Amino acid sequence: MTRILGIDPGSRITGYGVIEVQGRRTVYLASGCVRVDDENFPERLRTIFEGVGEVVARYQPTEIAIEKVFVQRNVDSALKLGQARGAAICAVVSRSLPVAEYSPAQIKQALVGRGAAAKEQVQHMVKTLLQLIETPPADAADALACALCHSHIRQTLNALPIAVRGMRGGRWR
Repeated sequence: MTRILGIDPGSRITGYGVIEVQGRRTVYLASGCVRVDDENFPERLRTIFEGVGEVVARYQPTEIAIEKVFVQRNVDSALKLGQARGAAICAVVSRSLPVAEYSPAQIKQALVGRGAAAKEQVQHMVKTLLQLIETPPADAADALACALCHSHIRQTLNALPIAVRGMRGGRWR
């Protein structure tokens, strides 16, 4: 059994999602957001650090998946997002948990099949794959998508040695 915490970092809202993988079965455990209202940026980082730390303490994940920073236009926003992401990462590595990082395009590709999928498509796939009754809010859905991406990639990588053993000289036996 593997318990994965997905994190969608943000300087105002950091989404989290926790899933459990039991063989080929994936079970939804929890999701939500760490919301930051403070205008003082160092206090925001502390809130993110402590909030993610509380999620880790409560759900005891064995692995962490976090979204990489995506820079579009505003450099200042990207720097703040990077610092928020750093606070979240520090909260989990201080507990000696392994962290995997995925770009938004990798996450969308793993769930929807297209790296340029719309947020609504990602939310729909999260709802479908986890058999949820309601669509989770955007930040929580992004975090769950990150956790699901990690689960899919992890399962693929675990299966590779078996497949590769059947090859000789680039050809199947």
